[in-house]
Amino acid sequence: MSYKTEQESFWAGQFGKEYISRNQSNTYLASNVNFFSKALSAADPLLSCIEFGANVGMNLKALRVLFPNIELNGVEINSHAAKELRQLIGDENTSEQSILDFESNSTFDLTLVKGVLIHINPTELPIVYDKLYSASSRYILICEYYNPTAVTVPYRGHNDRLFKRDFAGELLERYKGLVLRDYGFAYHRDPKFPQDDINWFLLEKQSARQG
Repeated sequence: MSYKTEQESFWAGQFGKEYISRNQSNTYLASNVNFFSKALSAADPLLSCIEFGANVGMNLKALRVLFPNIELNGVEINSHAAKELRQLIGDENTSEQSILDFESNSTFDLTLVKGVLIHINPTELPIVYDKLYSASSRYILICEYYNPTAVTVPYRGHNDRLFKRDFAGELLERYKGLVLRDYGFAYHRDPKFPQDDINWFLLEKQSARQG
């Protein structure tokens, strides 16, 4: 399959397949449960979620621990990861495609992206922002490396594969109906529940809160 950007091909291919084995463990799941319990502490109970770049669903597994009745959905570009994701959330809730190609008329209590925007070609970010916003009926949770200005960083020996910036700030500027509800930082040296030095930002649509 051909893709619009080099970054999409990169994650759809062998590197994306190898990524799967590096991010599956009970320890990682426990860290994710702790992470999302903090990141979503200001949110009301969630009944539905869609994750952009869900991989095999380790984030969604953690959400299911916190919200046992939640309906889980995911978008994943890598076929090997999508196969495992289907086993977790079902065929009907799994979209095996690039985020740039994803279309849906459905909305969800939460749209989630964690460690994915940093790997999107920066020229395509407005498209992804629009999809995150449109798919949310109330909350958007952004969990990414943060930098106040846009920078490109080498990633595991590859160039033009990791981009830091203020993703949440750009969303807030783009959609005036969004407000910042909470934010925080997860540290890789946390003795109990380490993450990958990421900042998280919980955004909410004002119209949904008023409604």
